Amino acid sequence: MRLVKASEMQEMDRKTIQELGVPGVVLMENAGRGASRAFLDHFLPEPGAKVVIVCGRGNNGGDGYVVARYLHNAGLKPAVIILSPLDRIQGDALINLNIIQAMGLEILVRPDVESWNETYGILDKAHYVVDAILGTGINSPVREFYAKVIEDINTSCKPVMAIDIPSGINADTGAIMGVAVRADLTVTFGFPKLGLFIFPGASLAGRVMRIDISIPKGVSSQVPSFAHLIEPDDIVEVLLPPRPDIHKGHRGHLLILAGSPGKTGAACLAALGALRAGAGLVTVGVPEGLNPILESKLTEAMTTPLPETPDGTLSAKVLDMMPELVKGKTALALGPGLSTNPETVELVREIITSSPLPMVIDADGLNALAGKTDLIDRAKAPVIITPHPGEMARLMGSTSAQVQANRIGVATSFVQSHPCCLVLKGARTLIATGDGRVWVNPTGNPALASGGSGDVLTGLVAGFLTRGINLELSAISGVYLHGLAADLLAEEMGETGVMAGELVDVIPHLMSSLARDEWPLREPPLHGDLYQPL
Repeated sequence: MRLVKASEMQEMDRKTIQELGVPGVVLMENAGRGASRAFLDHFLPEPGAKVVIVCGRGNNGGDGYVVARYLHNAGLKPAVIILSPLDRIQGDALINLNIIQAMGLEILVRPDVESWNETYGILDKAHYVVDAILGTGINSPVREFYAKVIEDINTSCKPVMAIDIPSGINADTGAIMGVAVRADLTVTFGFPKLGLFIFPGASLAGRVMRIDISIPKGVSSQVPSFAHLIEPDDIVEVLLPPRPDIHKGHRGHLLILAGSPGKTGAACLAALGALRAGAGLVTVGVPEGLNPILESKLTEAMTTPLPETPDGTLSAKVLDMMPELVKGKTALALGPGLSTNPETVELVREIITSSPLPMVIDADGLNALAGKTDLIDRAKAPVIITPHPGEMARLMGSTSAQVQANRIGVATSFVQSHPCCLVLKGARTLIATGDGRVWVNPTGNPALASGGSGDVLTGLVAGFLTRGINLELSAISGVYLHGLAADLLAEEMGETGVMAGELVDVIPHLMSSLARDEWPLREPPLHGDLYQPL
């Protein structure tokens, strides 16, 4: 599913109206009608329920007027509060304002704090609130009057539907512009806005429904967008049933270099993740002193004891063995639990620039790249890196706070400078590619905030890569299924106490369910195309 910036959606609207001649008021009608249907289906209000619709002076307010008309016709009691002098309302919004005036709907003009305070009690009597205040065009902090209105809506504790995006959220970045409406339901028009799926904005959007307002396909295809929300259709290639005569050799052979004293679990979880992703064979190379432990932990994967340092970590001597180790292998996973022993770090750096295998680099493999990101440029084979914000900060020479403040900007900037596929982990994990595309993952929850979950993800991504799937698809498939596994377990067990090893056990079930076009949870992350114009 495409995710769009505000400017991209505005351009689609412009082309539809000016170049194709579709009146803007028709698009507004489609938006308001779809929004009202979504409101009724989501909240299931009782007949006669009071709905306060708070409208700004622009087209977002115009959408609110249309919603008021449909909710009135559905037997509810809408009250429209307009946060602007009436003489400042123009165009399509004015057309719809005139209609609800002629219908005799309750309309209150409250263009300043003083007049708003006079009618604040109306929120107390409301059953629901519709936010039609600011829309997607906001790019500066909300102040004074509008800030007061938004704060009052939030403190009213009424169920809220936001029109297009909760007022106060930046549609492009998800940033809260000073203050923002906290919505239970957001109806977004045309294409979902990027800011609805990037934190902190995502935390205020509630349930998101996409409303088709009849932007012609020819128009939408003329306006490029760089961001996409991952959906099952995007990973269908990894879900296809295997051919009947397949054998393990057809699914590739993964080499994992991982582990150090106290961190054998990282190597084990990565191996299990790869096997659950469908890798035909997995060999785990570990320091020789740890090999007996890994042999007892892993039944389905093979292990290889490798030379170790006095600290029990992988020795530089492993480099001489690499030509033999990579023979017959199709991919490499490098880093889980390797440690930051100086000799091991140098080994990792040499492997990155010399290995002929496409590779996934994580954890201590990434730590070895801190201050040495040019090694990615010198890699002989394609590279996927999977940093969390702290690791990303070390790669960039910045701080975790700076990374989190501009996740999309950081991710796209890095892949433009270094040829790799980047998986920036965290709430709404991002996958950025060198061609400028960014994928936003809608799955996952706090159940993933436990040790070892990142190692499972490394294994999943590397397992798909081992099967011959390209870098981008391997990354988005691994990330999506990893998060979906956490969602399924959280639904069954809650978001606290889920162990990383439990994630791998549900992956085959998820893949088979999606392959049969069966959604395994109660509802998908985005309710798309449910409300199409007739």
